[in-house]
Amino acid sequence: MDLFLLLTTFVVTLAVGVPVAICLGLSSLAYILAAGLPVVTIPQRMFAGMDVFVLLCIPGFILAGNLMNFGGITERIIRLANALVGWMRGGLAMANVADSMMFGGISGTAVADVAATGGVMIPGMKKSGYPGDFAAAITAASSTVGPMIPPSVPMIIVGALSGISVGKLFLAGAVPGVLMGVAMGITCYILAVRRNYPRQEWQGFGELFMAFLGAFWALAMTGLIIGGLLTGIATPTETAIVACIYAFVVGAFVYRELPVRAVPRIVATSAVTSAGILALVGFANVFGSILASERIPQLLVSSVLAITDNPILVVLLINMLLLVIGMFMETIAALIILFVPLLGLATSVGIEPLHFATFAVLNLMIGLTTPPVGVCLFVACNIAREPLAKVISAVIPFLISNIIVLLLVSYYPPFATWLPNTLMGN
Repeated sequence: MDLFLLLTTFVVTLAVGVPVAICLGLSSLAYILAAGLPVVTIPQRMFAGMDVFVLLCIPGFILAGNLMNFGGITERIIRLANALVGWMRGGLAMANVADSMMFGGISGTAVADVAATGGVMIPGMKKSGYPGDFAAAITAASSTVGPMIPPSVPMIIVGALSGISVGKLFLAGAVPGVLMGVAMGITCYILAVRRNYPRQEWQGFGELFMAFLGAFWALAMTGLIIGGLLTGIATPTETAIVACIYAFVVGAFVYRELPVRAVPRIVATSAVTSAGILALVGFANVFGSILASERIPQLLVSSVLAITDNPILVVLLINMLLLVIGMFMETIAALIILFVPLLGLATSVGIEPLHFATFAVLNLMIGLTTPPVGVCLFVACNIAREPLAKVISAVIPFLISNIIVLLLVSYYPPFATWLPNTLMGN
């Protein structure tokens, strides 16, 4: 009965639009009161979930991304993306994808990508003759590449939950992230040819060279992060702090577009964003601990293994479950609640933890553009001022391309494991 109350409270509050973190907290509180447990359990479990050293990466990378964004990075990356692919049919849409791939290596979050680049790309695409729903759809879909290409906030969460090296997780997401970008770029080209979308004139190698020089210091931050992790000079947390210092120096003294007086406001904004993520982590840990006490993870594993222990079918069932969960639950909450039990299920049939972590995160990234809780869809719709129904229809081709990449990564482990194992060893 107590478990029924927990799940009912969660589903009802989620259905009426309550933020996911509050849904988790209220449903956990309802269970604890009904079970006669001390309410002090909630702050204790919250603190236990947040008291993980590697989670200090999150505010660091968020601050670094915000400093770079306020320091003029968005316009420079968009210029480079346009110079690279803008001359092709549907080039501005492909530039949107390329921009997300480059920007994602700095912000580490999909929502930051939509908010930062969507404000420039969506009006620009509409002005150039692209339908508003298509512009919003490709902006939302391409933003999901960001958390796959390092740094990645979901990968940091996975590292904290599982003990897998965050450096290896960062590298494991790189190839799937590039595959997602290529697949969406091909989809853009096919749709552009069929619908006769516009293209820009080739601006010459001179413009390409100048655009690359303009974006070089911004793109170099990804190299700084990966280099620090690969060489062992810095831990992920230390790398995040170095990235903040680098972002400040580049924005204030190289690009000279980051006024020092704006830094306190940027720090405050980053702190609020980080606090929201960590509160979600805390409440999700309370919710997850209740499920663990009710032996739900063990029931989930035994139920799947009762159906089949074939690794191919188990991977398919896990993907189907995560795709459905991603439609209704925020990424970080889903990871904290489901990752550990599903990892146990995956390893029981011989799936490597690093491989599983990669396609699990990729799965939930796709959920950011699926209704009813597709956060990136909502942000893109607001920027484009297009009805949600039209944007959902327009995003379907990109969802299909991303699901194809998901299946490739799920059933061919080297897409996830080759790069980290080559550079960091087994």
